[in-house]
Amino acid sequence: MNAISRRLVVGGAVISLALTMAACGKAGDKKSSDDSNDKSIGLLLPDTVTARYERFDRPLITNKIKALCSDCEVQYDNAGGDAAKQAQQVSTMVAKGVKVLILDAQDYVGIKSSVQAAVEKGIKVVAYDRLAEGPVSAYVSYDNKKVGELQGSALLTAMGSDATPQSKIVMINGDDADPNAAEFKAGAHSALDGKVTIAYEQSGLWKDTVANQKVKAAITSVGKNNIKGVYSANDTMAGGIATALKGAGIKVPLTGQDADLAAIQRILVGDQSSTVYKAAKPEAESAAEIAVDLLQNKDFKSIADTTKKSGSGDDVPSKLLNAVSVTKDNIKDTVLADGTYTVAQICTADYATACADNGIK
Repeated sequence: MNAISRRLVVGGAVISLALTMAACGKAGDKKSSDDSNDKSIGLLLPDTVTARYERFDRPLITNKIKALCSDCEVQYDNAGGDAAKQAQQVSTMVAKGVKVLILDAQDYVGIKSSVQAAVEKGIKVVAYDRLAEGPVSAYVSYDNKKVGELQGSALLTAMGSDATPQSKIVMINGDDADPNAAEFKAGAHSALDGKVTIAYEQSGLWKDTVANQKVKAAITSVGKNNIKGVYSANDTMAGGIATALKGAGIKVPLTGQDADLAAIQRILVGDQSSTVYKAAKPEAESAAEIAVDLLQNKDFKSIADTTKKSGSGDDVPSKLLNAVSVTKDNIKDTVLADGTYTVAQICTADYATACADNGIK
């Protein structure tokens, strides 16, 4: 064999060895990457407009997962109110190799195909707060029809002697893309129908700006002096409604939901009559516990102790919690007692007098 031939053979052998080692390295890298995702849980929340999601739900879920599974990894994203964006986020979670996905659907119907695709990849999906369609493994939320009933009953109580079948109220419901909105609406109607006249009813899409515009239209349509109360499906919209009512010089009972800090402050000064407190901690921690159980292939039925039929027709193992109506009379016993807010957070300079008047100090 001449020198040139020897160099070709040796060079070929070196290249072959290098390729073999590279191939082994890639295989090893892939295995390492897969192993890193063996305890990966995804969390997708629907928007940043609703204050509770970033303030409470995200940290509570993350912290509980870490407490139950110290080496678990939580992958997080927020749809920012964009259903198409959330569908892409599900695809991203699938690509990252999460094993369980906690999903609060922006569009519970539209997300069905994304849920199906995730499940086909072996991912278990926990529907959080809103029951997404598709083959979800579990659902955690509050009893939403009862939430609507609480809102309707609180509005009637606040209306007092004005709660008559002839009295006209305005209803601003949530976004139809959210299955909870229909349940809140049904619950509220069950409490209000026949007790008052619903003179104007529209969706506020969970947005304060939209709700503000709808109520301004209602004032024009129904008449400033004819509106005796306003049902708002949540506190974000109630903020926009309160501004519209104040601008028109109208002072009537106004409901809400979520016990947002701004809503508690509005209740203290009389710009809102009630909200519904759905304690974030038990909901968030129940979802985290179920997610970890699913990750570890454990039975979670002791947590999900009931079932709920989804829009897909499936009976989904569920945890449905009970909410509490909040007025100025029980702020101390609810959001303060639970540590959701501190006195300092509620009783800022603009609300100090109202706090003192209501014994909050």
